[in-house]
Amino acid sequence: MASQEPVDTGDFLASFKAVMDQASRQAPRQEPVFLRMLRDHFGAEPAKLPTIKESFENADHPNVHSAITSLFAGEEWQTELHGFVVPNEHMGIKFTNLLTSQHGWETKEGPVQYVNISLHNDSVLTCVQAGLYLIRHENEPLALMVCGPLNFHPSVDVGVMALEMTKAEKLLGDIRMLMRVHNVYRSHVVSLALENHALDVQFHHLPAIERDDIILPQGVLERVERQTIKFSQHREKLKAAGRHIKRGLLLYGAPGTGKTLTAMYLAKQMPERTVILMTGRAIGLLEKSCRMARLLQPATVILEDVDLIAEERTNQQLGCNALLFELLNQMDGLADDADILFLLTTNRPDILEPALASRPGRIDQAIEIPLPDLDCRRRLFELYGKGLNLRLQHLPELVDQTEGVSAAFIRELMRKAALFAADESDDMLVEDRHIEEALRELVFEGGELTKRLLGATRAFS
Repeated sequence: MASQEPVDTGDFLASFKAVMDQASRQAPRQEPVFLRMLRDHFGAEPAKLPTIKESFENADHPNVHSAITSLFAGEEWQTELHGFVVPNEHMGIKFTNLLTSQHGWETKEGPVQYVNISLHNDSVLTCVQAGLYLIRHENEPLALMVCGPLNFHPSVDVGVMALEMTKAEKLLGDIRMLMRVHNVYRSHVVSLALENHALDVQFHHLPAIERDDIILPQGVLERVERQTIKFSQHREKLKAAGRHIKRGLLLYGAPGTGKTLTAMYLAKQMPERTVILMTGRAIGLLEKSCRMARLLQPATVILEDVDLIAEERTNQQLGCNALLFELLNQMDGLADDADILFLLTTNRPDILEPALASRPGRIDQAIEIPLPDLDCRRRLFELYGKGLNLRLQHLPELVDQTEGVSAAFIRELMRKAALFAADESDDMLVEDRHIEEALRELVFEGGELTKRLLGATRAFS
């Protein structure tokens, strides 16, 4: 019996691979499913059709979705929404991904991807995260692809394919216009921040501040309201008369006098305006905040403690200078008919950059929010005594004694006195001894820092 020759494993595997490669070459190659789908839709080769893509900020995702939904709700639009699964989607998705295979991988049909986005008052908008719209508008075929933010691609991409470039540009233009009309941030109080290098817009709720809660000397609040609320009420008359309506108001005064409280009151009195708060890290987003104000006007930009970025240039460091220049450029760059109010606050008007007030359109008026006078202090004790059972025999002496304190000091004094009273009984009976105990803790035991924070340095030096 003849012995068998040993089998060479390497030669066998090489021969097997050659056979399989030959079979693969001879097998009919199946076209990508979306290539066939788009060819049938357009009646033309998709690879030869013009496409255009536009990227929007991560925060504009709900605006993009609202615009598309509003546009396609019209009777003249017929749409089909398809889902897809794209290999290497973290690199971004384009029409090219739908038409070709990449390293043996091709885009497959899959479920439409959605994402829930939180909006004002904890409402949620469900937006398309990834999907392809096949569209017919007046018998004209179009295709629109949406790709929401991804981990390494923090933008919302909208691509359009059409038989003619003008048709694609027109569709994108309609979406941009409707994004302004249906902007989810309009008429709300918002602030901007950067989260993982992506723009994030946060909603805020302002406290319900009534006019009686603002305790200022006679005529001060009226001047503030005339530059803000009255301007908003009469903006159409002013525009018709050729008056510029962009304006800047600076509220200045010692800490705790009520500048922020006044700004919050003004914002609540003009509910039709979009309010953009700029504090903390948001100061570095001046350009984006002002762009949003232009887009969503009428708008109010509230920038607290402007002295932090608008000091005399000789007193500043390089980074602060850049922010100052950006602020001045944004204020100067507004058209005269831009209904944007810049409402700035500062504790240190003496160090503000003179250029900030050098011409109208930057700061049109500066109004001091002073320390409370005798009458204001009496009214403040009444305001912050509401809800308490007051039995103060020496209130007139207390009003005199607190000359030079801020409104914030009186508020904290009454709060602490109420706390001492609550320790003794349930009827919240506040007597002179509770006030004296609160004064001792705030002024003498609290130290200089507490006095400075509450604006009581002058009164108890």
